[in-house]
Amino acid sequence: MIDIRQVILDALPRELLIDLEDRLRAEAAKAHDVVKRELPLNTKRSREAEGQIRFRLQEQGYEDVVQAHGGLLLVDGVSVDTTLRVFQPFARFRGPEVGVILGFAAMPERKKIPAKNMSRAAGVRLNVGLQPSLFADDKRPQPTDIFALFLTARDRERAGMIEEIAIGVIGADYKDFIFYQSLDEFMAGYSAAPASIAEDHATDQTKPVVKLKMVRKPFVPPENLQDDKIEDGTGG
Repeated sequence: MIDIRQVILDALPRELLIDLEDRLRAEAAKAHDVVKRELPLNTKRSREAEGQIRFRLQEQGYEDVVQAHGGLLLVDGVSVDTTLRVFQPFARFRGPEVGVILGFAAMPERKKIPAKNMSRAAGVRLNVGLQPSLFADDKRPQPTDIFALFLTARDRERAGMIEEIAIGVIGADYKDFIFYQSLDEFMAGYSAAPASIAEDHATDQTKPVVKLKMVRKPFVPPENLQDDKIEDGTGG
C-alpha cells in the first residue's frame, strides 16, 4: 500500500506549501476588505460575495504559486491520454517514483470534505489505486500519480481569516478523506529530510517527465453549472 503522506512529501517542495499558505491567507483578507470597502450589501449578501471573491482570488493565487515552484498546469485533463476534463487549475509535481497532481479546494469547515464538482470528481479518479477495498480481485491499478488537495477553511468567528489549512486526499468514490493532515502536522515531515535531498528535489521539479501543454487555453465553463458550482460561494 502506498504511504500517501510520504509520496506527497517527496513530490511537493516545502517552500511551495509555505508560499501557498502565505498567499491564500492574504487573499482571504483581501476579499473581506474589498467587500467591506466597496460593496453596499447587507450581512448575508456580503458573506456570499466575500465567499465568491475569496475563492477566485485564492484560486488565482494558487495558480501563480504552483507555477513559480515548477508545477506543470494540466490543460483539458487530469492526466496524459485521458478524456477527463478539469475547469480548475491542477498542477503536476514529479516525485522519485509517484507524481502528485495538486489542486486547491475550500472546505465548508475544517475536516469537512469539499463539495464535489466536475474537476474534483475527475481528479479523484486517479486515487482508485489507493483503495484496494474497491476491488474484488487483484486487477487493481499499479501505483501512479495521485490527486491531492491544498485545503482551506474560513474562520467563521473572524472575518477575513482562515481557520485551517490542510493537505487532503479524497477517495475515488468521493465519500471521505483517505488522508488528511493540518498543514502544520504535515510540514513536520520535512524536518526528517536531509538538506541535500531537499535541494536535489527542488532542482528535479524543473525537469518535466511528461509533455504537457504549457499554455493555458481560455477558461471554458462546464456545461452543468449546478454540478460544478463553487462550494464556498453561498456559504460565505
